Amino acid sequence: MTSTASYSERINLLRNAIKGADRIVIGAGSGLSTAAGLDYAGEDFRCEFAADIEKYGHTDLYSAGFYRYSTAEEYWAHWAKHIWFCRYRTGAFTLYKQLQNLFPNAFVVTTNVDAQFELAGFPTERIFATQGDYRWFQPVSGTPKTLIDNHEWVMRVLPLIDDCRIPTEMIPTMPDGSPAAMNLRIDETFVEDFRWHRQARRYTDFVQQASQGKLLLLEFGIGYNTPGIIRLPFEQMAQRFPHTTLIRFNRDNPEPYIQDLPRFLSFTEDITEILNRL
Repeated sequence: MTSTASYSERINLLRNAIKGADRIVIGAGSGLSTAAGLDYAGEDFRCEFAADIEKYGHTDLYSAGFYRYSTAEEYWAHWAKHIWFCRYRTGAFTLYKQLQNLFPNAFVVTTNVDAQFELAGFPTERIFATQGDYRWFQPVSGTPKTLIDNHEWVMRVLPLIDDCRIPTEMIPTMPDGSPAAMNLRIDETFVEDFRWHRQARRYTDFVQQASQGKLLLLEFGIGYNTPGIIRLPFEQMAQRFPHTTLIRFNRDNPEPYIQDLPRFLSFTEDITEILNRL
Protein backbone atom coordinates (compact mmCIF):
# COMPACT_ATOMS: atom_id res chain seq x y z
CA MET A 1 0.00 0.00 0.00
CA THR A 2 1.22 3.48 -0.77
CA SER A 3 0.07 6.98 0.09
CA THR A 4 1.64 8.37 -3.10
CA ALA A 5 -0.86 6.67 -5.37
CA SER A 6 -3.54 8.71 -7.10
CA TYR A 7 -6.76 9.55 -5.31
CA SER A 8 -8.76 6.98 -7.31
CA GLU A 9 -6.15 4.30 -6.65
CA ARG A 10 -6.20 5.03 -2.93
CA ILE A 11 -10.01 4.90 -2.87
CA ASN A 12 -9.86 1.45 -4.45
CA LEU A 13 -7.23 0.34 -1.93
CA LEU A 14 -9.48 1.64 0.86
CA ARG A 15 -12.47 -0.27 -0.49
CA ASN A 16 -10.46 -3.48 -0.70
CA ALA A 17 -9.11 -3.02 2.83
CA ILE A 18 -12.64 -2.58 4.17
CA LYS A 19 -13.96 -5.61 2.30
CA GLY A 20 -11.07 -7.77 3.47
CA ALA A 21 -11.14 -6.78 7.14
CA ASP A 22 -12.24 -9.20 9.82
CA ARG A 23 -12.58 -6.40 12.38
CA ILE A 24 -12.41 -2.62 12.30
CA VAL A 25 -11.35 -0.09 14.92
CA ILE A 26 -12.15 3.59 14.39
CA GLY A 27 -9.89 6.09 16.11
CA ALA A 28 -11.16 9.67 16.14
CA GLY A 29 -9.90 13.07 17.21
CA SER A 30 -11.12 16.63 17.07
CA GLY A 31 -10.49 16.92 13.34
CA LEU A 32 -13.39 14.57 12.67
CA SER A 33 -15.91 16.69 14.58
CA THR A 34 -14.55 19.82 12.91
CA ALA A 35 -15.08 18.21 9.53
CA ALA A 36 -18.57 17.17 10.62
CA GLY A 37 -19.54 20.76 11.46
CA LEU A 38 -18.70 21.36 15.12
CA ASP A 39 -16.62 24.51 14.69
CA TYR A 40 -15.23 25.94 17.93
CA ALA A 41 -14.46 29.27 16.25
CA GLY A 42 -16.95 29.50 13.40
CA GLU A 43 -20.15 31.33 12.69
CA ASP A 44 -22.23 29.21 15.09
CA PHE A 45 -19.83 30.03 17.91
CA ARG A 46 -19.86 33.75 17.11
CA CYS A 47 -23.66 33.74 17.03
CA GLU A 48 -24.39 31.71 20.16
CA PHE A 49 -21.63 33.29 22.27
CA ALA A 50 -21.95 36.88 21.07
CA ALA A 51 -22.47 38.25 24.59
CA ASP A 52 -19.49 36.30 25.94
CA ILE A 53 -17.30 37.45 23.06
CA GLU A 54 -18.21 41.07 23.71
CA LYS A 55 -17.69 40.83 27.49
CA TYR A 56 -14.62 38.59 27.70
CA GLY A 57 -13.03 38.84 24.26
CA HIS A 58 -13.30 35.12 23.53
CA THR A 59 -11.96 34.07 20.14
CA ASP A 60 -12.89 30.39 20.25
CA LEU A 61 -14.72 27.93 22.46
CA TYR A 62 -11.65 25.91 23.40
CA SER A 63 -9.73 28.79 24.96
CA ALA A 64 -12.96 30.12 26.52
CA GLY A 65 -13.09 26.95 28.59
CA PHE A 66 -9.81 27.95 30.30
CA TYR A 67 -10.74 31.59 30.88
CA ARG A 68 -10.42 32.75 34.51
CA TYR A 69 -13.93 33.95 35.28
CA SER A 70 -14.30 36.25 38.27
CA THR A 71 -17.23 34.40 39.83
CA ALA A 72 -18.70 30.92 39.92
CA GLU A 73 -21.91 32.36 38.49
CA GLU A 74 -20.04 33.50 35.37
CA TYR A 75 -18.02 30.31 35.11
CA TRP A 76 -21.10 28.09 35.14
CA ALA A 77 -23.03 30.36 32.79
CA HIS A 78 -20.29 29.76 30.27
CA TRP A 79 -20.20 26.02 30.85
CA ALA A 80 -23.98 25.65 30.61
CA LYS A 81 -23.83 27.17 27.13
CA HIS A 82 -20.62 25.31 26.29
CA ILE A 83 -22.13 21.91 27.15
CA TRP A 84 -25.35 22.68 25.29
CA PHE A 85 -23.47 23.93 22.21
CA CYS A 86 -21.27 20.82 21.90
CA ARG A 87 -23.40 18.03 23.40
CA TYR A 88 -27.14 18.72 23.24
CA ARG A 89 -27.69 21.30 20.50
CA THR A 90 -27.25 19.44 17.23
CA GLY A 91 -27.89 15.74 17.62
CA ALA A 92 -25.73 13.54 15.42
CA PHE A 93 -23.94 15.15 12.50
CA THR A 94 -24.40 13.62 9.04
CA LEU A 95 -20.74 12.61 8.85
CA TYR A 96 -21.03 10.47 11.98
CA LYS A 97 -24.24 8.89 10.67
CA GLN A 98 -22.36 7.99 7.49
CA LEU A 99 -19.65 6.31 9.55
CA GLN A 100 -22.26 4.35 11.48
CA ASN A 101 -23.92 3.21 8.26
CA LEU A 102 -20.60 2.13 6.75
CA PHE A 103 -19.04 0.55 9.86
CA PRO A 104 -21.85 -0.50 12.24
CA ASN A 105 -19.74 -3.24 13.86
CA ALA A 106 -16.59 -1.20 14.42
CA PHE A 107 -15.14 -0.49 17.84
CA VAL A 108 -14.57 3.23 18.47
CA VAL A 109 -11.80 4.80 20.54
CA THR A 110 -11.93 8.59 20.66
CA THR A 111 -10.46 11.58 22.42
CA ASN A 112 -13.56 13.62 21.53
CA VAL A 113 -15.96 14.48 24.35
CA ASP A 114 -19.02 15.40 22.26
CA ALA A 115 -20.59 11.90 22.17
CA GLN A 116 -21.19 12.09 18.43
CA PHE A 117 -20.58 8.37 17.97
CA GLU A 118 -23.21 7.54 20.58
CA LEU A 119 -25.67 10.03 19.09
CA ALA A 120 -25.10 8.53 15.63
CA GLY A 121 -26.12 5.09 16.84
CA PHE A 122 -22.86 3.25 17.51
CA PRO A 123 -23.43 0.77 20.36
CA THR A 124 -22.28 2.32 23.63
CA GLU A 125 -20.53 -0.91 24.59
CA ARG A 126 -18.20 -0.37 21.60
CA ILE A 127 -17.25 3.24 22.35
CA PHE A 128 -14.28 4.14 24.53
CA ALA A 129 -14.20 7.91 25.11
CA THR A 130 -10.83 8.24 26.79
CA GLN A 131 -11.01 11.92 27.75
CA GLY A 132 -14.52 12.17 29.20
CA ASP A 133 -17.92 13.37 28.04
CA TYR A 134 -19.61 16.77 28.24
CA ARG A 135 -22.62 14.92 29.69
CA TRP A 136 -21.11 14.31 33.10
CA PHE A 137 -20.26 16.27 36.23
CA GLN A 138 -17.69 14.92 38.69
CA PRO A 139 -16.39 16.04 42.10
CA VAL A 140 -13.82 18.85 41.93
CA SER A 141 -11.41 16.80 44.02
CA GLY A 142 -11.79 13.70 41.86
CA THR A 143 -13.15 11.65 44.76
CA PRO A 144 -15.39 9.85 45.19
CA LYS A 145 -15.31 8.51 41.63
CA THR A 146 -18.92 9.45 41.02
CA LEU A 147 -20.46 11.05 37.94
CA ILE A 148 -23.87 12.68 37.58
CA ASP A 149 -25.80 13.47 34.41
CA ASN A 150 -26.00 17.22 33.70
CA HIS A 151 -28.65 17.32 30.95
CA GLU A 152 -31.51 18.40 33.19
CA TRP A 153 -29.35 21.08 34.85
CA VAL A 154 -28.25 22.52 31.50
CA MET A 155 -31.80 22.77 30.20
CA ARG A 156 -33.04 24.40 33.41
CA VAL A 157 -30.26 26.95 33.69
CA LEU A 158 -29.98 28.16 30.09
CA PRO A 159 -33.08 30.39 30.22
CA LEU A 160 -31.87 31.88 33.51
CA ILE A 161 -28.56 33.25 32.17
CA ASP A 162 -28.49 37.03 32.47
CA ASP A 163 -25.48 39.22 31.69
CA CYS A 164 -23.33 36.07 31.36
CA ARG A 165 -24.26 34.89 34.87
CA ILE A 166 -26.53 32.26 36.39
CA PRO A 167 -28.37 32.60 39.73
CA THR A 168 -26.19 31.61 42.67
CA GLU A 169 -28.60 28.89 43.72
CA MET A 170 -28.15 27.17 40.34
CA ILE A 171 -24.40 26.56 40.75
CA PRO A 172 -24.15 22.77 40.38
CA THR A 173 -23.10 20.49 43.20
CA MET A 174 -22.68 16.75 43.66
CA PRO A 175 -25.28 14.72 45.60
CA ASP A 176 -23.28 15.15 48.83
CA GLY A 177 -23.27 18.94 48.39
CA SER A 178 -19.63 19.21 47.34
CA PRO A 179 -18.65 21.38 44.34
CA ALA A 180 -19.07 19.90 40.88
CA ALA A 181 -16.65 20.02 37.94
CA MET A 182 -16.68 18.90 34.34
CA ASN A 183 -15.68 15.29 33.68
CA LEU A 184 -13.03 16.28 31.14
CA ARG A 185 -9.41 15.21 31.32
CA ILE A 186 -7.71 18.47 32.28
CA ASP A 187 -5.54 17.32 35.18
CA GLU A 188 -5.00 14.45 37.59
CA THR A 189 -8.43 14.92 39.21
CA PHE A 190 -10.18 13.47 36.13
CA VAL A 191 -12.53 10.72 37.26
CA GLU A 192 -12.19 7.37 35.54
CA ASP A 193 -15.33 5.73 36.89
CA PHE A 194 -16.54 2.16 36.44
CA ARG A 195 -17.86 2.97 32.94
CA TRP A 196 -14.46 4.25 31.84
CA HIS A 197 -12.65 1.15 33.09
CA ARG A 198 -15.28 -1.18 31.62
CA GLN A 199 -14.87 0.37 28.17
CA ALA A 200 -11.07 0.34 28.47
CA ARG A 201 -11.22 -3.42 29.09
CA ARG A 202 -13.62 -3.94 26.20
CA TYR A 203 -11.35 -2.01 23.85
CA THR A 204 -8.27 -3.97 24.93
CA ASP A 205 -10.13 -7.27 24.55
CA PHE A 206 -11.41 -6.31 21.10
CA VAL A 207 -7.94 -5.42 19.85
CA GLN A 208 -6.37 -8.55 21.32
CA GLN A 209 -8.98 -10.77 19.69
CA ALA A 210 -8.58 -8.96 16.37
CA SER A 211 -4.79 -8.83 16.34
CA GLN A 212 -4.26 -12.23 14.72
CA GLY A 213 -6.81 -11.66 11.99
CA LYS A 214 -7.20 -8.95 9.40
CA LEU A 215 -7.58 -5.84 11.56
CA LEU A 216 -8.32 -2.50 9.90
CA LEU A 217 -7.52 0.69 11.80
CA LEU A 218 -9.31 3.78 10.51
CA GLU A 219 -7.87 6.95 12.04
CA PHE A 220 -9.78 10.22 11.60
CA GLY A 221 -8.56 13.72 12.41
CA ILE A 222 -5.94 12.97 15.06
CA GLY A 223 -3.03 15.37 15.27
CA TYR A 224 -0.23 15.84 17.77
CA ASN A 225 -2.17 17.23 20.74
CA THR A 226 -2.46 13.82 22.42
CA PRO A 227 -0.70 11.43 20.01
CA GLY A 228 0.04 8.83 22.67
CA ILE A 229 -3.62 7.88 23.07
CA ILE A 230 -4.54 6.79 19.53
CA ARG A 231 -2.15 7.98 16.82
CA LEU A 232 1.07 6.29 18.00
CA PRO A 233 -0.62 3.13 19.37
CA PHE A 234 -2.32 2.66 15.99
CA GLU A 235 1.05 2.87 14.24
CA GLN A 236 2.55 0.41 16.71
CA MET A 237 -0.30 -2.03 16.08
CA ALA A 238 0.17 -1.70 12.32
CA GLN A 239 3.85 -2.48 12.80
CA ARG A 240 3.47 -5.39 15.25
CA PHE A 241 0.35 -7.24 14.19
CA PRO A 242 0.93 -9.35 11.08
CA HIS A 243 -2.25 -8.58 9.13
CA THR A 244 -3.15 -5.10 10.37
CA THR A 245 -3.70 -2.13 8.05
CA LEU A 246 -3.71 1.51 9.16
CA ILE A 247 -5.54 4.08 7.07
CA ARG A 248 -5.14 7.68 8.20
CA PHE A 249 -7.47 10.54 7.28
CA ASN A 250 -5.74 13.78 8.20
CA ARG A 251 -5.60 17.01 6.24
CA ASP A 252 -2.57 18.49 8.03
CA ASN A 253 -0.60 15.60 9.53
CA PRO A 254 -0.90 12.50 7.34
CA GLU A 255 2.69 11.29 7.77
CA PRO A 256 3.52 8.30 10.02
CA TYR A 257 5.96 8.63 12.91
CA ILE A 258 7.06 5.03 12.39
CA GLN A 259 8.63 4.82 8.95
CA ASP A 260 8.08 2.00 6.46
CA LEU A 261 4.85 0.69 7.92
CA PRO A 262 4.01 -2.36 5.80
CA ARG A 263 0.29 -1.62 5.43
CA PHE A 264 -0.29 2.12 5.63
CA LEU A 265 -2.41 4.49 3.55
CA SER A 266 -3.22 8.16 4.09
CA PHE A 267 -5.73 10.67 2.80
CA THR A 268 -5.56 14.44 3.07
CA GLU A 269 -8.73 14.87 1.02
CA ASP A 270 -12.09 15.89 2.51
CA ILE A 271 -13.49 13.13 4.72
CA THR A 272 -17.08 13.74 3.59
CA GLU A 273 -16.07 13.35 -0.04
CA ILE A 274 -14.24 10.09 0.72
CA LEU A 275 -17.22 8.61 2.58
CA ASN A 276 -19.52 9.64 -0.26
CA ARG A 277 -17.23 7.79 -2.67
CA LEU A 278 -17.54 4.69 -0.51
